[in-house]
Amino acid sequence: MEKKSIYGLTLDQLTSWLIEHGQKKFRAAQVWDWLYKKRVTDFSQMKNLNSDCIELLEEHFFIQTLKQEIKQESEDGTIKFLFKLQDGNLIETVLMRFNYGLSVCVTTQVGCNIGCTFCASGLLKKNRDLTSGEIVEQIMNVQHHLDEAGKDERVSHIVVMGIGEPFDNYDNMMDFFRVVNDQKGLSIGARHITVSTSGLANKIYDFADENIQINLAVSLHAPNNELRTRIMKINKAYPLEKLMPAIDYYLEKTNRRITFEYILLKDVNDHKEEAIQLAKLLKNKRHLSYVNLIPYNPVDEHNQYQRSTKESILKFYETLMNHGINCGVRVEQGTDIDAACGQLRSKQIKKDKVRS
Repeated sequence: MEKKSIYGLTLDQLTSWLIEHGQKKFRAAQVWDWLYKKRVTDFSQMKNLNSDCIELLEEHFFIQTLKQEIKQESEDGTIKFLFKLQDGNLIETVLMRFNYGLSVCVTTQVGCNIGCTFCASGLLKKNRDLTSGEIVEQIMNVQHHLDEAGKDERVSHIVVMGIGEPFDNYDNMMDFFRVVNDQKGLSIGARHITVSTSGLANKIYDFADENIQINLAVSLHAPNNELRTRIMKINKAYPLEKLMPAIDYYLEKTNRRITFEYILLKDVNDHKEEAIQLAKLLKNKRHLSYVNLIPYNPVDEHNQYQRSTKESILKFYETLMNHGINCGVRVEQGTDIDAACGQLRSKQIKKDKVRS
């Protein structure tokens, strides 16, 4: 029998599992309280459970499966964690401090197959999906770090923008949302959670039908098919003719604003021409659109790309605003550590290969 992470179960799933294994229904609420309110790391610490229930849990589940390999701390308070999974794979998780709270960026896959040509996450191809428990445990490990610091701080926001394509791991992603959003547990509000997709149009339809208030961001990065296909191979499968109708469906179904992420690459997609094309692309949905302009973090392996100049970024921003498109430039964090997503993991894997 293979043990798995107990964090992978929603409260309803845990309740059903315990009843099926001869335990009373109320035991699930007790276990849930110990995990997410008291945040214990060992089943033996669950003092109001009888010994049979504790033994049952120990037989079937782990609480801790991630091992911290590296922790990088930035001068601005950003902390990047490199975790080792039980199978030896490495993932990244990032804690960021904002004036509105503490946000954690989680990873959903080991590696990535989307193949964006500017991205460090895709340097190593997808090995496997993370389980919902492994995604939840990233949040719990960061929260345990905060607890140990003794500052009475809690994770208040989540962005699902780490390594991998979340919508390519859809079911585990949704279970993760149900766990962290549960009011009897971590109670992180849906409006404080954002998930980013590279544009899997079929899953955007599914997500629109979920009837949840979790925020959606779409990695656009180019306003036309020729350019987008050149820098994002996902555009071959889901060109703008497929992606934009899916976005229209989402907007009509939810009436919720979408954020369009746009990494500015010097002399690639940062001209006034692309800004005007982007404004035209979003014209009919601008009342529910926000463009997040992102200064590029250079990656050694993608040396064909450079960061746009401040002048180019400003001109791009002003062009969008002049065309009625609401936008802003992302505030950068963690620039004095391995800032690009996937960069720390890639470096560590290279070091491990050299040692072996």
